[in-house]
Amino acid sequence: MASNARWESLTIDGSTMSVFIDEPATPGPHPTIVVAHHRAGNDSATTKFVQDLAGHGYVAATPHLHHRRPEGEDTRESIKQLDDVQIIADLNTTVGLLQGMDSVDNDRIAIAGHCMGGRVSFLGATSIEAFKCNVVYYGGNMFKIWGNGDAPPFEKLGDLRGPVIGFYGKDDENPSQDDVAKIDAKLTELGITHEFHSYEGAGHAFQNFTNPAGYRAAATEDSFAKMIAWLGKNL
Repeated sequence: MASNARWESLTIDGSTMSVFIDEPATPGPHPTIVVAHHRAGNDSATTKFVQDLAGHGYVAATPHLHHRRPEGEDTRESIKQLDDVQIIADLNTTVGLLQGMDSVDNDRIAIAGHCMGGRVSFLGATSIEAFKCNVVYYGGNMFKIWGNGDAPPFEKLGDLRGPVIGFYGKDDENPSQDDVAKIDAKLTELGITHEFHSYEGAGHAFQNFTNPAGYRAAATEDSFAKMIAWLGKNL
């Protein structure tokens, strides 16, 4: 673990939410990214992504969005209980923590996410003014409301305040390439600057090195490099 990496705890709705944070060793303020984890939570795949961002000059933080669920619950059950209203509250609380840090440039905050976190990235970027742009890795379930949400993320795309970059696997079924095309077309219709990249031979979670069967190193490395270059221009 890098010297600046740490866990912090926040209390929200009477529940303790852990947040993994890493930041550059150099003085700030730095551009900052809230990272929305995949179904498995803040495992090594997500915390490494946070640390990789810190290594490229970003403060990065990932809140544990399953914190309202019983400890040790199968995350396949946890994800079914997620609520869009609560997710937005968790993201807002995380942003508040970051905005109180001297190392954070409050005018340069973005959101990124993979798997369910890709959906959360769209949800957060359409709901929270602090997010200037968003990064999406294979975010599915874009056409569904979770819990007490007011509309699916797809229907909220008009509320985006900044550009989007997305990365997808051509063999993925959720989101499928048809889903990606619908999102692409909607963003174009709305006049929202965006770019999407889809990878041959890659399915869902191609970035997750903890699952060797689905991990695609070339797509992971290419997408990360593209993301860093894009963030340098847009955040």
